[in-house]
Amino acid sequence: MKNRIQLSDHFTYKKLIHYVISPIIMMVFSSMYSIVDGFFVSNYVGKTPFAAVNLIMPVLMGLGSIGYMLGTGGSAIVAQMLGEGKRELANCYFSMLIYVTAGVSLLLSAIGFIWIRQISSMLGAEGELLEYCVIYGRILFVSQTGFILQNVFQSFFPTAEKPDLSLKISVAAGLSNILLDYLFIAVLHMGIAGAALATAIGQLIGGIVPLFYFAGKNGSLLRLTKTSLKRRVLLKACTNGSSEMVTNLSASVINILYNFQLMKLAGENGVAAYGVIMYVNFIFMAVFLGYSIGSAPLVSYHYGAGNQQELKNLFKKGLFLMSASGFILMLLAELTSSGLVTIFASYDADLFAMTCRGFRLYSLAFIVMGVNVWGSSFFTALGDGFVSAFISFFRTFLFQIAAILLLPYFFGLDGIWLAIVAAELLALAITLMFFATKKKRYYYA
Repeated sequence: MKNRIQLSDHFTYKKLIHYVISPIIMMVFSSMYSIVDGFFVSNYVGKTPFAAVNLIMPVLMGLGSIGYMLGTGGSAIVAQMLGEGKRELANCYFSMLIYVTAGVSLLLSAIGFIWIRQISSMLGAEGELLEYCVIYGRILFVSQTGFILQNVFQSFFPTAEKPDLSLKISVAAGLSNILLDYLFIAVLHMGIAGAALATAIGQLIGGIVPLFYFAGKNGSLLRLTKTSLKRRVLLKACTNGSSEMVTNLSASVINILYNFQLMKLAGENGVAAYGVIMYVNFIFMAVFLGYSIGSAPLVSYHYGAGNQQELKNLFKKGLFLMSASGFILMLLAELTSSGLVTIFASYDADLFAMTCRGFRLYSLAFIVMGVNVWGSSFFTALGDGFVSAFISFFRTFLFQIAAILLLPYFFGLDGIWLAIVAAELLALAITLMFFATKKKRYYYA
């Protein structure tokens, strides 16, 4: 058996990149769900079904944030237990968190399935748009438990020293979604129901396969066992991972505010342009999120083990890699903006021009975004949920709301696209402040 990278290892740049590359690619494939549906629906089904997908997706993604919360918050606890040499207790906590996630997600899925029409109406859908929302949302609520479990396991696979297996499952789920989208929509002409069904099958693969893997004997550090409800641990996981939930829930609110402002300034084309930018943004954000998910268990493990030197090593390398990748991704976004936007908006010259300019301005935020995303995750990994949530709340919610409302008065439509840049720069100041003030407590610098 080849030597695998272990949490207890010393990490060089090469070893660290090798360890986190699987979660990064995994996040890219996870982001493919909405992107692929958007592409096929917009090009093969029509504008109204495309609007339905964009309208209901924030609700589904918002509920999926429960998985991110319990996954990131819980994996930090489990990794610390492994670092302290308490493997049996780590498996006990891991099992409890998975069972609770499955139970809660089943309940939420049932509620969403029953009340999808009312939910869609509250979002402003009516007439034909409402019916498309009901069809798409009802099918995806059937698979919502799989989606939430997939989000949980994304954090636990690196903790179990199996990031490569997570990648394989995510690739299988993503490719299934892409191939089935083509089959159901382009070949069988099943419309928006086909798009929803393809995504649902991909989500079930991503969430249920890991459940079977951890339920049986496996070569990882974790396995599902008999356990009981540990209220203190569950509460700690929720508070520790609250920043990830804040980020995802804030995104839904911010999307609504963006659309409101864009409708006033640019009409339907503005809203469509923002939708395209968000699709493209998913791919670039996947790099930052994947690195954060992949490196977090390493930080938690060495913090739990009291290995200050390795903690300093991981902090220094993480800061450099996120800074460098942010600059590289910004350049890549600027160079490829036209080609990426063409995928979604080639059929309308005005929309294409507006979207290209918007994305070029928006992508300037990538320079500092990676440090902010990773900074919040870094404090989650240390068990400091308050600092992590503080960074996320200001970065994804408060600063963005202020920028979206104020900048258009000075820069017009460009102010909307630059809002994310202003928010990330302000958030960077907070992130760096916490890095400086917390280093004596956690000994990472």
